[in-house]
Amino acid sequence: MKHYIKGTYRKSIFQSSQGYVIGIFKVRETDDESLKDYINKTITFTGYFHELTEEEHYIFYGEGVDHPKYGFQFQVSGYEKVKPEDKDGVIAFLSSDLFPGIGEKQATLIVETLGEKALDKILEDASCLSLVPKLSSKKAKKVYDTLVKYEESHKTIVYLTELGFSMKDALHIYNTYKSFTIETLEHNIYRVMNEVDDISFLKLDAIALSQGMEKEDERRVKAGILYTIQSLTFQTGNTYFSKQELYQETCKNLKQPLEENLFTSQFQELIDEEEIVEEEDRYYEKEMYQCEVEVADQIQFLCHLPQIKYKKMKKVLEEYEQSCGVVYNEKQKEAIIQALTNHCSIITGGPGTGKTTIVKALIELYQKLNNLNYDQLMEELRLLAPTGRASKRMSETTLLPASTIHRFLKWNKETNEFGINAYHKDDGKLIIVDEVSMIDLPLLHSLLDGLKKQIQIVFVGDYNQLPSVGPGQVLRDFIESETIPMVELDLLYRQDENSYIPTLAQEIKNNALSENYLKEKSDYTFLKCHSESIRNNLKTICKQILEKGYTDKQVQVMAPMYRGMNGIDQLNKELQEVFNPKDPSKREFHYGDVIYREHDKVLQLVNMPDENVFNGDIGTIERILYENESPNKKKEIYIDYDGMLVKYEPKDFSSVKHAFVITIHKSQGSEFPIVIMPLCMSYHRMLYRKLIYTGITRAKKKLILLGEPQAFLESVHNSQEQIRKTTLKERLNMKK
Repeated sequence: MKHYIKGTYRKSIFQSSQGYVIGIFKVRETDDESLKDYINKTITFTGYFHELTEEEHYIFYGEGVDHPKYGFQFQVSGYEKVKPEDKDGVIAFLSSDLFPGIGEKQATLIVETLGEKALDKILEDASCLSLVPKLSSKKAKKVYDTLVKYEESHKTIVYLTELGFSMKDALHIYNTYKSFTIETLEHNIYRVMNEVDDISFLKLDAIALSQGMEKEDERRVKAGILYTIQSLTFQTGNTYFSKQELYQETCKNLKQPLEENLFTSQFQELIDEEEIVEEEDRYYEKEMYQCEVEVADQIQFLCHLPQIKYKKMKKVLEEYEQSCGVVYNEKQKEAIIQALTNHCSIITGGPGTGKTTIVKALIELYQKLNNLNYDQLMEELRLLAPTGRASKRMSETTLLPASTIHRFLKWNKETNEFGINAYHKDDGKLIIVDEVSMIDLPLLHSLLDGLKKQIQIVFVGDYNQLPSVGPGQVLRDFIESETIPMVELDLLYRQDENSYIPTLAQEIKNNALSENYLKEKSDYTFLKCHSESIRNNLKTICKQILEKGYTDKQVQVMAPMYRGMNGIDQLNKELQEVFNPKDPSKREFHYGDVIYREHDKVLQLVNMPDENVFNGDIGTIERILYENESPNKKKEIYIDYDGMLVKYEPKDFSSVKHAFVITIHKSQGSEFPIVIMPLCMSYHRMLYRKLIYTGITRAKKKLILLGEPQAFLESVHNSQEQIRKTTLKERLNMKK
């Protein structure tokens, strides 16, 4: 049950840029019996606020929560300002920082002239301020305007929370529309969906319906169509849809059958307003259409630039081979020369085919051919990858700085915008992008947007791996268009007589699995067992690995699903007790139904560019601070990412998850000395060739498959992955 406390805001302990405040409040009045002892005392409160002014009076609505470490805390779900009701209060209010230029003397004159109800009188008739001695018309107008704004903002916030918006959402909406907030929402509440971040159609729709919106209101149908095409784009990875698909999905999202005429009329309005783009019988969300067109244009532009000529290139390459003691095969030489002479090129190949070696060689040759010293090279070269671990691996292999694409583009989490963009371009000349299969269409568009026109860009990746999580299938479309010069490396180098991982990868890729997949190799084991035995066998294997001197950082278990007895969530709980068992010396805490303790391996789930931590990064909980030990009186965890310590507060805890077991999707861009993959028929919906291929190619030294051979065979022979509907390939071909 919601209660209230009435009193005075004293100060804040913590305040975020999003409006989240932890502060101190002096209670004067309350309807909550459990809070009666706090009358005339201070209490800690938390919540989202538009603005708070020290020593001003407020009513906070919410409930008390008993924290053993914090003490009693009032969680605020709504609030309103209370205008001061006595002479001294009104004088203090008018002389506060809220009214610049009005000191205590002038505030006193206002109150002595207009009385204790001065604020109400000013709001009713601003001309009454002309009666106040020594108050200029300019200052009088400022007092009135400030008071109106003060009243308006808080009435609007209260209005929004009463509609059903959280305080956080109410703040976002008010900061977007200001004085036009109520008018905007009354005209069309669904505008908020595309104009305010993190407020979904579903939330808006629930509020609209609760306020009497008709289910077949044109505004609702139109917003439902737009929500459908936007959500489908990211759910499916497709960049376009048929009209019938969108009609059926819109009916599902609106939870009602729609008259086709009503759907068609609103659909056409969205086309006329260019929110949806029509192209033959294909329909695109406008941003996806723009991405496809502009990426195709930029790639075509690069492909049509004259080749770069270098004198004595072959001789320089031969000298480089001699100095390094290597001999490149013809395809490797072709890949190097192609990357150096073309403005846009692709190097693709599976594990062990030498992609990394070739990248290192082309960088060194670029430096030699252009006669660059190290500093000059760093001015021109950009090494990029979609994940933190992939960029780190790139840096380790080239011995040069590498970056995630998000960090390179200076992504701002608060605004969801890039600092490097079409208006502020980077000066790089040679751009090498690794793990391109992971890059979605919008990110590639942003990258190309932030680069100058006449660059050299080399795309490196394995097109047999999983496509990006986001929309598009960039690398596949690039290769199938046959527009971009490409070399596929197919000879295996990273193996000895008894190794098998690269060979297995090729066999899976070619759907030509030999009988060797059950035979023990120096780098490969298939341990057959029933699905019911997977967990126990997995724990045994991991214990044996630890006994051999390996750590949890060197071994990665990967599975395709979160739920079930062999799902990721359950396996993480089991393996926590193997890799990091309970110990009195290790601090721990509960978050939901999960226990986190010091030395746990964890996975980052969202990008945190300010901290240089990105989705897919794996770290270790280094330290846990309890509430009474933290300066902010909040629980804190410190996670170590390869020597970089990052602090997490409670609001951040949902952005990490245990990483003893991770999804194969999350493993992309990473390599691990030892990879273990449980396989069972209960995974069958998720088992297909590209998934298994991606998983096994993460292993550098040892691959252990554990479970049912039938599940493995079915996945290898299952090529029925969902081919995404895109038109990037066609656009590239159109422009040849």
